[in-house]
Amino acid sequence: MDIRDAITTLLQDGFVLVFNQDRLDIVKTAEALVRAGINNMEVTCRISKPLEKLQRLRAELPDFVAGAASLIDWPGMLKVYNSAHPEDPLPSVRQVVDAGACFLVSPVNFSDASYEKLARKIVMIPGCGSAAEVVSQFSKGANLCKIFPARELGGPAYIKAIDPAIHRAVSLMPTGGTNADNIPDYIKVGVLVLGGSFSLVEKATMQRIIDGQDYGLLTAQFAKIKQLIDRLRAESYPGIDFAKDSVEQISKATGRNFNIG
Repeated sequence: MDIRDAITTLLQDGFVLVFNQDRLDIVKTAEALVRAGINNMEVTCRISKPLEKLQRLRAELPDFVAGAASLIDWPGMLKVYNSAHPEDPLPSVRQVVDAGACFLVSPVNFSDASYEKLARKIVMIPGCGSAAEVVSQFSKGANLCKIFPARELGGPAYIKAIDPAIHRAVSLMPTGGTNADNIPDYIKVGVLVLGGSFSLVEKATMQRIIDGQDYGLLTAQFAKIKQLIDRLRAESYPGIDFAKDSVEQISKATGRNFNIG
């Protein structure tokens, strides 16, 4: 899957699910998302055997836009962690790319070495905590910039504060603490794509899904999120059809650059 196809899907969906739940089947979860109108998901390296799960997902659902997340793109830290956890090591950026990841997400910045090898070849979404990091990472080739942890940094108010200073040129993807209550505020301040986990689902409902392996109920929950995002983006951007418009059309209408050409 090329970089344009992956970015197009992220923009169409408007939402990236952080798959961080070992008690759910990864393929059945992806299928539930597809039924909800969401065709992507990031496989976080905080679950057990993330590389194996990513490989299985890509093999069984090759058209699904599966990313890899919680990547630590710094050899020194990776070595320290993996020395302490040899039974379930964190995969490197190179390993998840070889496993077929369609996009890469980190809680922190990506290394210069990774940008040199991968920029404009695969979608790269680094974690950023300041305007300086956003500008630096975008300048090196980032396609979107993950604002993380969004809630602790200030939520929609934080994005509203930094976005004008960087001329609203980069698409910021808040992740951490996103929910149905603050999604409208994020979209109001210019967010096109949000990241979120299963915490978007009410705890008792999520427990029912896990206990009963109820993927139909999972579909229903995320269909609500997708419909909310679709409605709010349509209201904020009446001239854009996110389901059909190209990356270039969305870029021209919003002023956001996605670093693909």
